[in-house]
Amino acid sequence: MLLYQSLSPPLSSRRQPRDTKLLREWIQALSYHCKEYSVASKDEAEKYRKDSIKIMLAFRCASALGSGVLFAYPEIATICGVQGLVVYALSSSLPLLVFGFLGPILRRKCPEGFVLTEWTRQRYGVVTALFLSICTLITLFLYMVAELSALQQIINIMTGLNGLPAVIVECAVTTIYTSIGGFRVSFITDNIQGAMVVGLIILGVITVGAETHIDRSLIDQSGLLNSSLLGWQLLYILPVAILTNDFFISGFWLRTFASRSDKDLWIGVSIATVAVTIILTLVGSAGLLAAWSGAWPLGSSDEGYLALFLLLGQLPAWVVGIVLVMVVSLSTAAFDSFQSAMVSTGSNDLFRNKLNLWWIRACVILIIFPVVVVALKSPDILQIYLISDLVSAALVPVLVIGLSDRCYWWRGFDVTVGGLGGILSIFLFGLVYYDGDAKAAGNLILLEGGLYANDWSAFGAFVAAPIGGLLWGFGAFCLRITVQYIIARVKGYRFDALDRPDPVAPSFYTGRISETDEIEGENIEHTAGSKLDGKFF
Repeated sequence: MLLYQSLSPPLSSRRQPRDTKLLREWIQALSYHCKEYSVASKDEAEKYRKDSIKIMLAFRCASALGSGVLFAYPEIATICGVQGLVVYALSSSLPLLVFGFLGPILRRKCPEGFVLTEWTRQRYGVVTALFLSICTLITLFLYMVAELSALQQIINIMTGLNGLPAVIVECAVTTIYTSIGGFRVSFITDNIQGAMVVGLIILGVITVGAETHIDRSLIDQSGLLNSSLLGWQLLYILPVAILTNDFFISGFWLRTFASRSDKDLWIGVSIATVAVTIILTLVGSAGLLAAWSGAWPLGSSDEGYLALFLLLGQLPAWVVGIVLVMVVSLSTAAFDSFQSAMVSTGSNDLFRNKLNLWWIRACVILIIFPVVVVALKSPDILQIYLISDLVSAALVPVLVIGLSDRCYWWRGFDVTVGGLGGILSIFLFGLVYYDGDAKAAGNLILLEGGLYANDWSAFGAFVAAPIGGLLWGFGAFCLRITVQYIIARVKGYRFDALDRPDPVAPSFYTGRISETDEIEGENIEHTAGSKLDGKFF
């Protein structure tokens, strides 16, 4: 789950603008990028930059603390107890520190970037950037499904009413106010969402502590304090799944690039890491309390995702009412972030801001219809997260190789083949694991068994995705180098595919090419007046 990421030589250091000219150019560049997210003025852009620390926690809430977490974390606690809950909470929060580490590197390599796809286009070319954008859109689609599915299930469980009207109202309301206010409104609702999370946690802890009665005999009987095979497998599965999936969350990268300084970025992600760990642990503890209080029948694995709401069912009606309002607010804030991210990804990454934004919004509205249809089937929220995690686990390892200047020979072709090959590797592993059963192998890509099966299928899938992706990527590299060598020999050219690129002209960083610029680096191709794109092949 989750809960969202050049061959150019790095700048010697990241300096703050010290003179008026540099400061003016910096603000203009930031304002240009923020304009694409409906931030209208330089003053607003500057305010957003100064507030980057304060909203760092909110951006984590935007993509990781939607109403879906009210199902996923208590469910993992009912499946493999305290061990699984602790691993899940830490695996969800600690990857935030990666943005503090990679953020400065990417900002040096792509100073005018604001999302991961900008660096990908600069480093690997258009094809790979489009491939990453499509994977990002798939992830956003799955997260929107999870959010709406969680909402309609919550309404149904807590009130006994049909959740469809609430889903329709949420989609309509978020579409209207995000169309009017753009991404800026999402930033505002993120802060509201953070307040709702804190309020929900405080109210839940007080009321559950006062009203819930623990049957001590069920503690030993449940076995939730013991370790398990799945619990040990999660030590690998969840860190890989969540870390790589966070690269697909454009909101993370937007705030990473907009942070005032590297120090501020580290402070922000550190605060968010601690807060998210505490919040998710408390939410997941509801699964343990539901089991030990008898609200959730032991052994009812199919109802583990309902543990929190079975526990809330024992509370007074007024508490349930307040919790319901908070949950709906939480869901709305998360859904508008996904919706805005999909609009901005489609506009900037797919159409390079050349298509009217209202057409993009119309396309997103059309996408919402299948999202609602899938959500109403009440799929397992944890399974939805795991599907998106498999996609990211296949692509991200081959993608980040290009962050190293020593790997200047790594191209977009290698990344694209590696990402697709990683997904194929899951199917190939399934064929071996299920003794040639193609249907079962195909279902493994969708993790139809979720994490419930006490076997090695899910673990093997998350091993096959990154390892297979890297093997396919290096295989593609060898094939590309061989083809380039043969072409060079046949045509009498010097074979230079492994040559280190020459120093690039200043226009590499700005994307504005003057007539006097001479760029001979092998990894750069461009046309006058356009952004520079890396080599695909």
